[in-house]
Amino acid sequence: MEMTTDALIAITVLWGFVFIYAVMATMDFGAGFWSMFYINKEKTNATNIANRYLSPTWEVTNVFIVAIVVALVSFFPGATFILGTVLLIPGSLILLLLAIRSGFLVFSHIAKSYEKALTYVSGITGFLIPGLLILVLPLTHGGYITVEDGLHRLQLLSLLTSPNALSFVAFAISSTLFLSSLLLADYSNVSDEPEAYYIYRRDALIMGPISLLMAFCIMLTMRTEAAWLYTRMMDYLPWLIGSVATFLVAGIAMYLPSRKSGRTGRPRIAVIAIVVQYLLASYAYGRAHLPYMIYPDVTIQSGFTHPNTFRALFITYIIGFAILFPGFIFFWKMFMGDKEYLRQKNS
Repeated sequence: MEMTTDALIAITVLWGFVFIYAVMATMDFGAGFWSMFYINKEKTNATNIANRYLSPTWEVTNVFIVAIVVALVSFFPGATFILGTVLLIPGSLILLLLAIRSGFLVFSHIAKSYEKALTYVSGITGFLIPGLLILVLPLTHGGYITVEDGLHRLQLLSLLTSPNALSFVAFAISSTLFLSSLLLADYSNVSDEPEAYYIYRRDALIMGPISLLMAFCIMLTMRTEAAWLYTRMMDYLPWLIGSVATFLVAGIAMYLPSRKSGRTGRPRIAVIAIVVQYLLASYAYGRAHLPYMIYPDVTIQSGFTHPNTFRALFITYIIGFAILFPGFIFFWKMFMGDKEYLRQKNS
């Protein structure tokens, strides 16, 4: 099917926002879970490390979910109408959980008497939200949306009982815990918290293989439930192999000795390798999914906005991110480079 250059640029921008949010949000949500998980193990300082990471990052992460929604509505109004209709109930649930989590994070440092309860809310929503969010992907593979009396309806029960959809949910949760534990290991390392570092390193070494196994389960179940997509993804097999290879690089990095810290593992290399791994895999998935946004009804061309509207919006996005991007870099340098903040001790 024919795809215009404008439509390809628009879907690339949208997919870029999705990828950035997916990586940042999984680290953010997972940090909330680990903060809850280690809350009663004071000697490890793992909860303090998770909270220290979580405190400034969740607000930055939310910028990208707004960017995704705005880009989807403005670039692909045709697809947005259908997705907005069928995702009314699950989408509302996701927004409710996000609102609850954000509200509790705002007040967690003020209402000290409720800090433990707030931590549990953050931790529980930290794995529920990614599991619900990722259901949008198998939903677009086809078979879960019917048209009755001109209205699109979601076959929610079929979606929730689909082995492929459940594999996606398991992958989302395991990836959330894996990415967050890996980044927290790196964060603990630069914060000079060896006990917390080895705890999160252990967690990453456990959750990494589990997330890879869930990715294989997605491919196995996709072969029978979305054969059209599986066949197309096989055309991008070298990208998938490269994804597995970078995962192995990350695993090796976690066993390499570090001369600087004297500890086992180089988590910064592992974090970079895993981000590259997810980038390669998401590229193979995204390219295989084209030209469909919702199979087989909506393509990127049929759901695309008017070209003049796109060009005006695209220029606005370029200007907006030219302003915001230096701020993100400055934030990251302060967050990961401020020794006073990194090595603060909690009373």
